[in-house]
Amino acid sequence: MAIANFAPKTVPEAGTYVPPVGEYAFLLREAFGADVVARATAGALSAEDAGDALEAAGEFAAQVFAPLDRVGDEVGAQLVDGNVVTPTGFSAAYKSFAESGWVSASVAEDAGGDGLPGSVTAALSEFWNASNAAFALCPALSHGAIRALQANGTEELRATYLPKLVSGEWTGTMNLTEPQAGSDLGAVRTMARDNGDGSWAVTGQKIFITWGDHDVADNIIHLVLARTEGAPEGHRGLSLFVVPKFSLDANGNPGERNSVVTVGLEHKLGIHASPTCVLQFEGSTGYLVGELHHGLTGMFVMMNEARVGIGVQGLGVADRAYQRAYSYAHTRLQGAVIGLPEGTPIAGHPDVRRLLLSMSSRISAMRAFSVLVGDVHDRAGEDGNAALAEFFVPILKSWLTEQAVHVSSDAVQVHGGMGFIEETGAAQHFRDSRILPIYEGTTAIQSNDLVGRKVLRDGGKTVARVFEMIREQLTALTATGDAVAARLAERTERAVVAAERATQEILGFGASPRDAFAVSVPFQEMLATLVGGWMHATIVNAVLAHPELSEEDTRRLTEADFYSAHHLAQVHALAETVAAGEIGA
Repeated sequence: MAIANFAPKTVPEAGTYVPPVGEYAFLLREAFGADVVARATAGALSAEDAGDALEAAGEFAAQVFAPLDRVGDEVGAQLVDGNVVTPTGFSAAYKSFAESGWVSASVAEDAGGDGLPGSVTAALSEFWNASNAAFALCPALSHGAIRALQANGTEELRATYLPKLVSGEWTGTMNLTEPQAGSDLGAVRTMARDNGDGSWAVTGQKIFITWGDHDVADNIIHLVLARTEGAPEGHRGLSLFVVPKFSLDANGNPGERNSVVTVGLEHKLGIHASPTCVLQFEGSTGYLVGELHHGLTGMFVMMNEARVGIGVQGLGVADRAYQRAYSYAHTRLQGAVIGLPEGTPIAGHPDVRRLLLSMSSRISAMRAFSVLVGDVHDRAGEDGNAALAEFFVPILKSWLTEQAVHVSSDAVQVHGGMGFIEETGAAQHFRDSRILPIYEGTTAIQSNDLVGRKVLRDGGKTVARVFEMIREQLTALTATGDAVAARLAERTERAVVAAERATQEILGFGASPRDAFAVSVPFQEMLATLVGGWMHATIVNAVLAHPELSEEDTRRLTEADFYSAHHLAQVHALAETVAAGEIGA
């Protein structure tokens, strides 16, 4: 059995991408005690129906997006004569993506899309991001723009812009950051002046604008935060405007170029194919979205969409890095492997096996959590689910993105010295992953949100409900009588007790908020690590309901056992850190 673990029947070729379609079939159909797709759609769609879409999406990701990942990293987007040119193949691939209906698939029906539930779109998002993270950012930003316009735009604005955004003929962007205004949006200086005819003249500079200019679609619809004349200072003075790259003619088609200038492209550590632009708005014609001075209300719809999406992007990059490391470890021969025959690849070395299991056990937990979060958002109208949905967003975003960095780093380690060489491709995933814990709200911003708005504000009621949900799974685990299940239940219960104690410490810091926020990141990491144990408990309960264990089931049990021994132990150390509060202030 040990030798079989190190010599699997098939090893994917290095650099290829194998979408985890089967894993999603398990998660959507049975892991959460029901067909979550049918539950979210009141039977209109089942996990089996979704499986057909996932098969097609996986094929597209592997055959169209994945082959462009390497050239995108090596060539990157280029600014030529004031216009952005994407790497060869990107424009054709995007058009195929849009024409195949993959943009509209993840859009709500009331906005003109197919309305696939969040549990399914989580899978689609992982496929796109694992196959080509830089490319996937383009439709991801469009989805956010669609959500913002649908939620806050006038009927005229929705009729004008949504159909082309939903079809993918046009793409969307989010314009918040300025040189002096990063996370502090109250410092935004871009101005919008009323033209008196229903339009506004927007002037200012925006930086770090993902896919802010490109050649893959016919128009780019910018959503821009700006302040207006006489507006209050700070956040309360911001309004949201839609500013197209090309103004529309009488028939609603792109006409003359609006006065939006691409000043430059940011030279980045990773995601080179994603054109991150500096945009100069020079009296650009725009239109108000939502109410005056309520721009953040409209933008937060887009930002929450982006935070969940970036979390799943972390999952995708992590899995692509793991797949590359797995392939290398199962084909590379180097040194005698303790206790195994000559010719055993390095996957047989105890520490390489540890690294691979560490990666895969985290990825499986994160993938299950992304499905859970999608399902909770799908059913946000049910009692208590809205609070859970909000509670889970900062955990999902921070955990999956931080782990993407750790997993991709471990993948480099599996490669040894070759991992540090660009030709193997392992370094790209490490570089691509590093931005993920930063954009759309840094890990600290997520943790401050978790502690300040999600724990302190409701006196710990929502996190207490999460602890109850975890214990429900542990009760079921214990009843199985399985040895792995017993170990997992015992380790997870001790972790819950430690997390409860740390939560009480956080609640006790209410009179000295600096203490709470000084340890908000460790608190968030603690909860995320515990959530991973919860997800493995959920998976194991479903696996042990099978009359016979498959090879995949055995792998799932091994991952759960490993996670509970190697990762859940960190909950106790993090709880100690939380209890210490701020030190030396």
